[in-house]
Amino acid sequence: MQKQHSVIVVGAGPAGLLLAGDLAAAGVPVTLVEKRPHRISNLSRAFVLHARTLEQLDARGLADDLEKAGRALGSLRLFGRLSIELGTLPSRYNHLLVIPQYEVEKVLERRAVEAGVEFCHETELTGLAQDADGVTVEVRTAGGAARTLRAAYVVGTDGMRSSVREAIGLPFPGHSVIRSVVLADVRLAEEPENLLTVNAAGDAFAFLAPFGDGYHRVIAWNRARDVPDSEPLGLDEVKEVTRLALGRDFGMHDARWMSRFHSDERQAPAYRVGRVFLAGDAAHVHTPAGGQGMNTGLQDSANLSWKLAAVVQGHADPALLDSYQAERHPVGKAVLRSSGGIVRLAMAKRPWTLALRAALTTFLDHVGPARRRAVGGITGIGHRYPAPRGAHRLTGTRVPDVALEGGRLYEALRGGRFVLIAPEPYAAAGAGEDRLAVGRWASERRTAVLVRPDGYVAWASDTADGAAIEAAVAAHVG
Repeated sequence: MQKQHSVIVVGAGPAGLLLAGDLAAAGVPVTLVEKRPHRISNLSRAFVLHARTLEQLDARGLADDLEKAGRALGSLRLFGRLSIELGTLPSRYNHLLVIPQYEVEKVLERRAVEAGVEFCHETELTGLAQDADGVTVEVRTAGGAARTLRAAYVVGTDGMRSSVREAIGLPFPGHSVIRSVVLADVRLAEEPENLLTVNAAGDAFAFLAPFGDGYHRVIAWNRARDVPDSEPLGLDEVKEVTRLALGRDFGMHDARWMSRFHSDERQAPAYRVGRVFLAGDAAHVHTPAGGQGMNTGLQDSANLSWKLAAVVQGHADPALLDSYQAERHPVGKAVLRSSGGIVRLAMAKRPWTLALRAALTTFLDHVGPARRRAVGGITGIGHRYPAPRGAHRLTGTRVPDVALEGGRLYEALRGGRFVLIAPEPYAAAGAGEDRLAVGRWASERRTAVLVRPDGYVAWASDTADGAAIEAAVAAHVG
Protein backbone atom coordinates (compact mmCIF):
# COMPACT_ATOMS: atom_id res chain seq x y z
CA MET A 1 0.00 0.00 0.00
CA GLN A 2 1.32 3.44 -0.90
CA LYS A 3 2.26 5.74 1.95
CA GLN A 4 0.28 8.98 1.77
CA HIS A 5 2.20 12.25 2.06
CA SER A 6 0.53 15.65 2.08
CA VAL A 7 3.39 17.34 0.19
CA ILE A 8 6.43 16.04 -1.68
CA VAL A 9 9.28 18.48 -2.28
CA VAL A 10 11.80 17.49 -4.96
CA GLY A 11 15.25 19.05 -4.52
CA ALA A 12 17.15 19.69 -1.26
CA GLY A 13 18.76 23.01 -2.09
CA PRO A 14 18.03 26.15 -0.04
CA ALA A 15 14.53 26.69 -1.50
CA GLY A 16 13.52 23.06 -0.95
CA LEU A 17 14.91 22.91 2.58
CA LEU A 18 13.14 26.11 3.64
CA LEU A 19 9.83 25.01 2.11
CA ALA A 20 9.94 21.51 3.57
CA GLY A 21 10.94 22.84 6.98
CA ASP A 22 8.09 25.35 6.96
CA LEU A 23 5.52 22.71 6.06
CA ALA A 24 6.74 20.23 8.66
CA ALA A 25 6.86 22.94 11.34
CA ALA A 26 3.23 23.71 10.51
CA GLY A 27 2.30 20.06 11.05
CA VAL A 28 2.04 19.06 7.39
CA PRO A 29 3.58 15.66 6.56
CA VAL A 30 6.29 16.29 3.97
CA THR A 31 8.83 14.17 2.11
CA LEU A 32 11.93 15.73 0.54
CA VAL A 33 13.29 13.79 -2.44
CA GLU A 34 16.91 14.46 -3.43
CA LYS A 35 19.00 12.59 -6.02
CA ARG A 36 22.32 13.57 -4.41
CA PRO A 37 23.83 11.67 -1.47
CA HIS A 38 23.29 13.07 2.01
CA ARG A 39 25.98 15.70 2.18
CA ILE A 40 26.15 19.47 2.03
CA SER A 41 28.35 20.42 -0.93
CA ASN A 42 30.86 23.28 -0.73
CA LEU A 43 30.68 23.75 -4.50
CA SER A 44 27.68 26.09 -4.43
CA ARG A 45 27.77 29.40 -6.29
CA ALA A 46 25.70 31.63 -4.00
CA PHE A 47 27.53 33.75 -1.44
CA VAL A 48 25.23 36.47 -0.13
CA LEU A 49 22.01 36.92 1.79
CA HIS A 50 20.09 40.14 1.24
CA ALA A 51 18.00 42.07 3.73
CA ARG A 52 14.60 40.64 2.76
CA THR A 53 15.85 37.07 2.95
CA LEU A 54 17.38 37.72 6.36
CA GLU A 55 14.02 39.09 7.50
CA GLN A 56 12.31 35.90 6.33
CA LEU A 57 14.91 33.82 8.15
CA ASP A 58 14.45 35.97 11.26
CA ALA A 59 10.75 35.07 11.19
CA ARG A 60 11.94 31.45 11.58
CA GLY A 61 14.47 32.17 14.34
CA LEU A 62 17.41 31.41 12.02
CA ALA A 63 18.92 34.78 11.17
CA ASP A 64 21.01 35.21 14.32
CA ASP A 65 22.97 31.98 13.76
CA LEU A 66 23.62 32.90 10.13
CA GLU A 67 24.73 36.41 11.09
CA LYS A 68 27.32 34.83 13.42
CA ALA A 69 28.57 32.51 10.67
CA GLY A 70 28.79 35.21 7.98
CA ARG A 71 30.36 38.63 7.59
CA ALA A 72 28.34 41.83 7.16
CA LEU A 73 29.05 44.18 4.27
CA GLY A 74 27.68 47.71 4.54
CA SER A 75 27.95 48.82 0.93
CA LEU A 76 27.94 47.59 -2.66
CA ARG A 77 30.10 48.93 -5.47
CA LEU A 78 28.80 48.77 -9.03
CA PHE A 79 30.60 49.61 -12.27
CA GLY A 80 33.74 50.59 -10.35
CA ARG A 81 32.37 54.02 -9.36
CA LEU A 82 28.87 53.71 -7.91
CA SER A 83 28.88 53.00 -4.18
CA ILE A 84 25.54 51.95 -2.71
CA GLU A 85 25.40 52.35 1.04
CA LEU A 86 23.13 49.84 2.76
CA GLY A 87 23.19 51.41 6.21
CA THR A 88 20.10 53.46 5.43
CA LEU A 89 17.97 50.43 4.43
CA PRO A 90 14.67 50.45 6.37
CA SER A 91 15.43 47.01 7.76
CA ARG A 92 16.88 45.42 10.87
CA TYR A 93 19.37 43.91 8.40
CA ASN A 94 20.77 47.05 6.82
CA HIS A 95 23.67 45.21 5.23
CA LEU A 96 24.53 42.35 2.92
CA LEU A 97 25.62 39.12 4.62
CA VAL A 98 28.53 37.35 2.93
CA ILE A 99 28.06 33.66 3.65
CA PRO A 100 28.53 30.54 1.49
CA GLN A 101 25.40 28.73 0.40
CA TYR A 102 26.42 25.57 2.21
CA GLU A 103 26.29 27.39 5.56
CA VAL A 104 22.72 28.43 4.80
CA GLU A 105 21.85 24.86 3.80
CA LYS A 106 23.28 23.49 7.07
CA VAL A 107 21.00 25.70 9.14
CA LEU A 108 17.94 24.98 6.99
CA GLU A 109 18.58 21.24 6.96
CA ARG A 110 18.96 21.10 10.73
CA ARG A 111 15.63 22.88 11.12
CA ALA A 112 13.93 20.56 8.60
CA VAL A 113 15.22 17.46 10.40
CA GLU A 114 14.07 18.77 13.78
CA ALA A 115 10.63 19.58 12.32
CA GLY A 116 10.20 16.00 11.10
CA VAL A 117 10.80 16.18 7.34
CA GLU A 118 11.26 12.72 5.83
CA PHE A 119 14.39 12.79 3.64
CA CYS A 120 14.88 10.45 0.67
CA HIS A 121 18.45 10.96 -0.55
CA GLU A 122 19.89 9.23 -3.61
CA THR A 123 16.36 9.10 -4.94
CA GLU A 124 15.57 10.37 -8.41
CA LEU A 125 12.19 11.38 -9.80
CA THR A 126 11.35 9.30 -12.89
CA GLY A 127 7.69 10.13 -13.45
CA LEU A 128 4.77 12.20 -12.25
CA ALA A 129 1.03 12.04 -12.84
CA GLN A 130 -1.68 14.11 -11.21
CA ASP A 131 -5.43 13.74 -10.86
CA ALA A 132 -8.24 15.53 -9.07
CA ASP A 133 -7.23 14.16 -5.67
CA GLY A 134 -3.45 14.29 -5.71
CA VAL A 135 -0.15 13.53 -7.39
CA THR A 136 1.55 10.18 -7.94
CA VAL A 137 5.34 10.36 -8.07
CA GLU A 138 7.56 7.60 -9.44
CA VAL A 139 11.12 7.51 -8.09
CA ARG A 140 14.22 5.32 -8.38
CA THR A 141 16.51 4.77 -5.43
CA ALA A 142 20.31 4.39 -5.44
CA GLY A 143 20.02 0.60 -5.74
CA GLY A 144 17.77 0.92 -8.77
CA ALA A 145 14.56 0.03 -6.96
CA ALA A 146 11.37 1.74 -8.10
CA ARG A 147 9.01 3.36 -5.58
CA THR A 148 5.69 5.12 -5.85
CA LEU A 149 4.80 8.06 -3.60
CA ARG A 150 1.48 9.82 -3.31
CA ALA A 151 0.88 13.40 -2.21
CA ALA A 152 -1.74 16.10 -2.26
CA TYR A 153 0.79 18.51 -3.82
CA VAL A 154 4.30 18.41 -5.26
CA VAL A 155 6.84 21.25 -5.39
CA GLY A 156 9.84 21.15 -7.69
CA THR A 157 12.85 22.91 -6.21
CA ASP A 158 15.25 20.78 -8.23
CA GLY A 159 17.22 23.42 -10.06
CA MET A 160 17.74 24.62 -13.59
CA ARG A 161 17.45 21.13 -15.09
CA SER A 162 14.28 20.41 -13.12
CA SER A 163 12.82 16.93 -13.61
CA VAL A 164 9.57 18.19 -12.13
CA ARG A 165 9.30 21.00 -14.68
CA GLU A 166 10.01 18.56 -17.47
CA ALA A 167 7.44 16.07 -16.12
CA ILE A 168 4.63 18.64 -16.21
CA GLY A 169 5.59 19.75 -19.72
CA LEU A 170 6.60 23.34 -19.00
CA PRO A 171 9.12 24.99 -21.32
CA PHE A 172 12.02 27.03 -19.94
CA PRO A 173 12.46 29.80 -22.48
CA GLY A 174 15.50 32.05 -22.47
CA HIS A 175 19.11 31.99 -23.54
CA SER A 176 22.71 31.85 -22.34
CA VAL A 177 24.00 35.29 -21.40
CA ILE A 178 27.58 34.42 -20.49
CA ARG A 179 29.45 31.36 -21.71
CA SER A 180 32.55 29.73 -20.27
CA VAL A 181 32.45 31.29 -16.82
CA VAL A 182 35.24 29.82 -14.69
CA LEU A 183 34.84 28.85 -11.05
CA ALA A 184 37.65 28.01 -8.69
CA ASP A 185 38.20 27.59 -4.96
CA VAL A 186 41.71 28.77 -4.17
CA ARG A 187 44.00 29.97 -1.42
CA LEU A 188 45.41 33.49 -1.72
CA ALA A 189 48.88 34.67 -0.78
CA GLU A 190 47.57 38.26 -0.53
CA GLU A 191 44.36 39.10 1.30
CA PRO A 192 42.03 41.37 -0.74
CA GLU A 193 41.33 44.80 0.69
CA ASN A 194 37.56 44.33 0.53
CA LEU A 195 35.30 41.55 1.79
CA LEU A 196 33.88 41.18 -1.72
CA THR A 197 36.16 42.03 -4.64
CA VAL A 198 34.50 42.55 -8.01
CA ASN A 199 35.39 44.44 -11.17
CA ALA A 200 35.18 44.36 -14.95
CA ALA A 201 37.84 45.67 -17.30
CA GLY A 202 37.84 45.31 -21.06
CA ASP A 203 36.79 41.75 -21.88
CA ALA A 204 37.28 40.42 -18.35
CA PHE A 205 35.17 40.18 -15.20
CA ALA A 206 36.12 38.67 -11.84
CA PHE A 207 34.56 38.23 -8.40
CA LEU A 208 36.28 37.06 -5.19
CA ALA A 209 34.53 36.04 -1.97
CA PRO A 210 35.82 34.26 1.15
CA PHE A 211 34.54 30.90 2.39
CA GLY A 212 35.84 31.63 5.87
CA ASP A 213 38.05 28.53 5.93
CA GLY A 214 41.10 30.00 4.23
CA TYR A 215 39.77 29.51 0.71
CA HIS A 216 38.21 32.03 -1.64
CA ARG A 217 35.71 31.44 -4.42
CA VAL A 218 36.67 32.95 -7.78
CA ILE A 219 34.02 33.56 -10.43
CA ALA A 220 35.58 34.98 -13.59
CA TRP A 221 34.85 35.41 -17.27
CA ASN A 222 36.92 36.39 -20.29
CA ARG A 223 34.67 37.41 -23.16
CA ALA A 224 37.53 36.75 -25.59
CA ARG A 225 37.72 33.09 -24.56
CA ASP A 226 34.46 31.40 -25.50
CA VAL A 227 34.94 27.64 -25.11
CA PRO A 228 32.61 24.74 -24.22
CA ASP A 229 31.97 23.94 -20.55
CA SER A 230 33.81 20.64 -21.13
CA GLU A 231 37.08 22.39 -22.04
CA PRO A 232 39.78 21.59 -19.42
CA LEU A 233 40.47 24.40 -16.96
CA GLY A 234 43.80 25.11 -15.29
CA LEU A 235 44.78 27.50 -12.51
CA ASP A 236 46.88 29.58 -14.93
CA GLU A 237 43.74 30.51 -16.89
CA VAL A 238 41.91 31.48 -13.69
CA LYS A 239 44.84 33.66 -12.63
CA GLU A 240 45.09 35.29 -16.05
CA VAL A 241 41.44 36.38 -16.28
CA THR A 242 41.56 37.58 -12.67
CA ARG A 243 44.60 39.74 -13.46
CA LEU A 244 42.82 41.17 -16.49
CA ALA A 245 39.78 42.14 -14.41
CA LEU A 246 41.28 43.02 -11.03
CA GLY A 247 44.84 43.98 -11.92
CA ARG A 248 46.40 41.13 -9.92
CA ASP A 249 45.72 37.51 -9.02
CA PHE A 250 46.44 37.82 -5.25
CA GLY A 251 48.92 34.92 -5.43
CA MET A 252 46.31 32.21 -6.09
CA HIS A 253 47.46 28.69 -5.28
CA ASP A 254 46.30 25.28 -4.05
CA ALA A 255 43.04 25.13 -6.03
CA ARG A 256 40.82 22.44 -4.49
CA TRP A 257 38.20 22.64 -7.24
CA MET A 258 37.80 24.25 -10.67
CA SER A 259 35.03 24.15 -13.25
CA ARG A 260 33.32 26.00 -16.10
CA PHE A 261 29.66 26.84 -16.48
CA HIS A 262 27.42 29.06 -18.56
CA SER A 263 25.00 31.60 -17.12
CA ASP A 264 21.46 31.59 -18.48
CA GLU A 265 18.45 33.87 -18.25
CA ARG A 266 15.32 31.72 -18.22
CA GLN A 267 11.88 31.72 -16.62
CA ALA A 268 9.06 29.20 -16.71
CA PRO A 269 5.82 30.72 -18.06
CA ALA A 270 3.91 29.31 -15.08
CA TYR A 271 4.97 28.44 -11.56
CA ARG A 272 1.98 26.13 -11.14
CA VAL A 273 0.36 23.39 -13.19
CA GLY A 274 -2.54 21.85 -11.29
CA ARG A 275 -1.21 20.40 -8.05
CA VAL A 276 2.45 20.87 -8.98
CA PHE A 277 4.49 24.01 -8.24
CA LEU A 278 7.97 25.26 -9.10
CA ALA A 279 10.24 27.42 -6.94
CA GLY A 280 13.83 28.65 -7.05
CA ASP A 281 16.03 27.75 -10.02
CA ALA A 282 13.41 25.31 -11.30
CA ALA A 283 11.24 28.36 -11.98
CA HIS A 284 13.83 31.01 -12.93
CA VAL A 285 17.56 31.37 -13.47
CA HIS A 286 19.59 34.48 -14.16
CA THR A 287 23.10 35.86 -14.03
CA PRO A 288 24.94 35.99 -10.67
CA ALA A 289 25.02 39.81 -10.81
CA GLY A 290 23.57 41.30 -7.64
CA GLY A 291 23.63 37.97 -5.80
CA GLN A 292 19.87 37.51 -6.16
CA GLY A 293 19.57 33.82 -7.14
CA MET A 294 19.44 31.99 -3.83
CA ASN A 295 17.60 34.91 -2.25
CA THR A 296 14.79 34.88 -4.81
CA GLY A 297 14.36 31.13 -4.40
CA LEU A 298 14.15 31.36 -0.61
CA GLN A 299 11.57 34.11 -0.93
CA ASP A 300 9.57 31.96 -3.37
CA SER A 301 9.41 29.26 -0.73
CA ALA A 302 8.46 31.70 2.03
CA ASN A 303 5.54 32.85 -0.14
CA LEU A 304 4.32 29.35 -1.02
CA SER A 305 4.81 27.42 2.22
CA TRP A 306 2.20 29.10 4.40
CA LYS A 307 -0.36 28.96 1.58
CA LEU A 308 0.17 25.23 1.04
CA ALA A 309 -0.05 24.59 4.78
CA ALA A 310 -3.29 26.57 5.07
CA VAL A 311 -4.91 24.74 2.15
CA VAL A 312 -3.73 21.24 3.15
CA GLN A 313 -5.00 21.75 6.70
CA GLY A 314 -8.36 23.09 5.52
CA HIS A 315 -7.93 26.67 6.77
CA ALA A 316 -8.03 28.28 3.30
CA ASP A 317 -9.75 27.79 -0.01
CA PRO A 318 -7.50 26.10 -2.63
CA ALA A 319 -7.92 29.25 -4.74
CA LEU A 320 -5.36 30.87 -2.41
CA LEU A 321 -2.68 28.86 -4.21
CA ASP A 322 -3.30 30.83 -7.41
CA SER A 323 -1.77 33.87 -5.71
CA TYR A 324 1.66 32.22 -5.75
CA GLN A 325 1.90 32.68 -9.52
CA ALA A 326 0.37 36.16 -9.39
CA GLU A 327 2.83 37.34 -6.73
CA ARG A 328 6.10 35.57 -7.45
CA HIS A 329 6.23 35.37 -11.26
CA PRO A 330 6.49 39.19 -11.64
CA VAL A 331 9.26 39.23 -9.02
CA GLY A 332 11.19 36.58 -10.94
CA LYS A 333 10.80 38.62 -14.10
CA ALA A 334 12.04 41.76 -12.35
CA VAL A 335 15.11 39.91 -11.04
CA LEU A 336 15.92 38.70 -14.55
CA ARG A 337 15.79 42.31 -15.77
CA SER A 338 17.89 43.76 -12.96
CA SER A 339 20.58 41.07 -12.85
CA GLY A 340 20.82 41.04 -16.64
CA GLY A 341 21.06 44.82 -16.73
CA ILE A 342 23.85 44.87 -14.16
CA VAL A 343 25.99 42.33 -16.00
CA ARG A 344 25.46 43.99 -19.40
CA LEU A 345 26.42 47.39 -18.06
CA ALA A 346 29.38 45.95 -16.15
CA MET A 347 30.69 44.43 -19.37
CA ALA A 348 29.91 47.46 -21.54
CA LYS A 349 32.44 47.89 -24.31
CA ARG A 350 30.91 49.90 -27.15
CA PRO A 351 30.97 53.71 -26.82
CA TRP A 352 27.20 54.07 -26.57
CA THR A 353 26.92 51.40 -23.82
CA LEU A 354 29.79 53.00 -21.92
CA ALA A 355 28.03 56.37 -22.19
CA LEU A 356 24.78 54.78 -20.96
CA ARG A 357 26.55 53.26 -17.97
CA ALA A 358 28.18 56.57 -17.08
CA ALA A 359 24.84 58.39 -17.34
CA LEU A 360 23.06 55.77 -15.22
CA THR A 361 25.79 55.84 -12.59
CA THR A 362 25.58 59.62 -12.35
CA PHE A 363 21.78 59.49 -12.19
CA LEU A 364 21.70 56.92 -9.37
CA ASP A 365 24.46 58.73 -7.52
CA HIS A 366 22.47 61.98 -7.43
CA VAL A 367 18.80 60.95 -7.43
CA GLY A 368 17.88 59.45 -4.08
CA PRO A 369 14.45 57.97 -4.94
CA ALA A 370 15.85 56.16 -7.99
CA ARG A 371 18.76 54.80 -5.97
CA ARG A 372 16.38 53.60 -3.24
CA ARG A 373 14.20 51.82 -5.82
CA ALA A 374 17.26 50.11 -7.28
CA VAL A 375 18.47 49.03 -3.85
CA GLY A 376 14.97 47.88 -2.90
CA GLY A 377 14.88 45.63 -5.94
CA ILE A 378 18.29 44.07 -5.36
CA THR A 379 17.77 43.53 -1.62
CA GLY A 380 14.17 42.38 -2.03
CA ILE A 381 12.68 44.85 0.43
CA GLY A 382 11.17 46.93 -2.37
CA HIS A 383 8.98 44.20 -3.88
CA ARG A 384 5.25 44.43 -3.26
CA TYR A 385 2.41 42.15 -4.31
CA PRO A 386 -0.76 43.01 -6.25
CA ALA A 387 -3.72 44.16 -4.16
CA PRO A 388 -7.46 43.92 -4.93
CA ARG A 389 -9.17 47.01 -6.29
CA GLY A 390 -10.23 49.31 -3.46
CA ALA A 391 -7.87 47.73 -0.91
CA HIS A 392 -5.99 49.81 1.64
CA ARG A 393 -2.77 51.37 0.31
CA LEU A 394 -0.67 49.08 2.52
CA THR A 395 -2.15 45.83 1.20
CA GLY A 396 0.52 43.72 -0.48
CA THR A 397 3.45 45.70 0.94
CA ARG A 398 6.28 44.28 3.02
CA VAL A 399 6.04 45.10 6.70
CA PRO A 400 9.35 46.00 8.37
CA ASP A 401 10.22 44.62 11.79
CA VAL A 402 8.09 47.13 13.68
CA ALA A 403 8.11 47.44 17.45
CA LEU A 404 5.14 45.97 19.28
CA GLU A 405 4.26 46.20 22.94
CA GLY A 406 6.52 43.61 24.55
CA GLY A 407 8.41 42.57 21.44
CA ARG A 408 8.81 42.95 17.71
CA LEU A 409 6.86 41.79 14.68
CA TYR A 410 9.22 39.16 13.28
CA GLU A 411 9.37 37.39 16.63
CA ALA A 412 5.57 37.30 16.64
CA LEU A 413 5.58 35.81 13.11
CA ARG A 414 7.52 32.77 14.28
CA GLY A 415 5.47 29.61 14.05
CA GLY A 416 4.03 30.53 10.66
CA ARG A 417 1.24 32.65 12.12
CA PHE A 418 -0.62 35.70 10.94
CA VAL A 419 -0.12 38.70 13.20
CA LEU A 420 -2.87 41.23 13.82
CA ILE A 421 -1.50 44.59 14.92
CA ALA A 422 -4.36 46.51 16.48
CA PRO A 423 -4.49 49.96 18.07
CA GLU A 424 -6.61 48.64 20.93
CA PRO A 425 -6.72 45.36 22.88
CA TYR A 426 -8.43 42.73 20.75
CA ALA A 427 -9.38 39.11 21.41
CA ALA A 428 -9.70 37.06 18.23
CA ALA A 429 -12.66 34.70 18.07
CA GLY A 430 -12.41 31.54 15.97
CA ALA A 431 -8.73 31.61 14.99
CA GLY A 432 -6.45 29.65 17.30
CA GLU A 433 -3.22 30.94 18.77
CA ASP A 434 -1.31 28.59 16.47
CA ARG A 435 -2.59 30.55 13.46
CA LEU A 436 -2.98 34.12 14.75
CA ALA A 437 -1.00 36.27 17.15
CA VAL A 438 -2.37 39.62 18.29
CA GLY A 439 -0.15 42.56 19.15
CA ARG A 440 -0.42 46.30 19.72
CA TRP A 441 1.71 49.07 18.30
CA ALA A 442 4.44 50.27 20.63
CA SER A 443 3.75 53.72 19.16
CA GLU A 444 0.58 55.81 18.92
CA ARG A 445 -0.23 54.51 15.46
CA ARG A 446 -3.94 53.78 14.93
CA THR A 447 -3.95 51.69 11.75
CA ALA A 448 -5.12 48.08 12.13
CA VAL A 449 -2.91 45.73 10.08
CA LEU A 450 -3.21 42.00 9.47
CA VAL A 451 0.24 40.67 8.54
CA ARG A 452 0.57 37.43 6.59
CA PRO A 453 3.01 34.72 7.78
CA ASP A 454 5.49 35.87 5.10
CA GLY A 455 5.53 39.43 6.43
CA TYR A 456 3.29 41.14 3.85
CA VAL A 457 0.06 43.01 4.54
CA ALA A 458 -3.07 40.92 3.99
CA TRP A 459 -5.49 43.65 5.11
CA ALA A 460 -5.34 47.07 6.73
CA SER A 461 -7.70 49.82 7.81
CA ASP A 462 -7.37 53.26 9.34
CA THR A 463 -10.89 53.23 10.77
CA ALA A 464 -11.79 49.58 11.42
CA ASP A 465 -13.96 48.60 14.39
CA GLY A 466 -14.09 45.20 16.04
CA ALA A 467 -16.58 43.79 13.56
CA ALA A 468 -14.45 44.81 10.57
CA ILE A 469 -11.34 43.30 12.13
CA GLU A 470 -13.25 40.10 12.89
CA ALA A 471 -14.38 39.88 9.27
CA ALA A 472 -10.83 40.40 7.99
CA VAL A 473 -9.47 37.71 10.29
CA ALA A 474 -12.19 35.28 9.21
CA ALA A 475 -11.53 36.00 5.53
CA HIS A 476 -7.74 35.63 5.63
CA VAL A 477 -6.87 33.42 8.60
CA GLY A 478 -9.87 31.08 8.44
